[in-house]
Amino acid sequence: MKPMVWSRRDCLLAAGSVGLVGFPVVAHAGGQLEEPLADSVRGALSAAIANSAPPVPEFRDFQKRMAYLRWLGASSERLQKRKPDLQTRIEFLQTIWYETRRAGLDTTLVLGLVQVESAFRKFAISRVGARGYMQIMPFWSRLIGDGDPSRLFNMQTNLRFGCVILRHYLDRERGDTYLALGRYNGSRGKAEYPNAVYAAARNWAHADA
Repeated sequence: MKPMVWSRRDCLLAAGSVGLVGFPVVAHAGGQLEEPLADSVRGALSAAIANSAPPVPEFRDFQKRMAYLRWLGASSERLQKRKPDLQTRIEFLQTIWYETRRAGLDTTLVLGLVQVESAFRKFAISRVGARGYMQIMPFWSRLIGDGDPSRLFNMQTNLRFGCVILRHYLDRERGDTYLALGRYNGSRGKAEYPNAVYAAARNWAHADA
């Protein structure tokens, strides 16, 4: 899949947001809404989250590997206050790099989403029951997973579910990230949540992202 491309509308909305410097960002309560899924859609989503192979980035040439390492170093430094343990921090960033590219998403935007949703807390639970880094609603485990919502606290499982779900919403909204983000948060059509994600994403901007 092709990486997510922000539309002119998205950029204008982001430009109109209040810039955020550092942490924290106040999470906007909400959650994905359960909707009927066609069997073909459910099957495709289930297949998309099924492979549990470890997220090891692969590079065809030296330059791409160096670009990844530059991004990893810069992002690790920015995340240090939230995740002091180096190994935990690197595993998180490696996984989010892998899963966003696997789903054809903008890594910077997804980091902004994680910041807004959970402030990078692995075991975060919202007032409506959404779980983990990307605040996944438990019903997704029943619809496209193995039925065990406790697995949503596993780092790779949570990030994979979140990326697959966001990709699904983005496809439903024909590439409109503003509407897709609103659907992800259960607030489609309202500006507060998408604007917060766009603003948070600025903290993770990097030339090699």
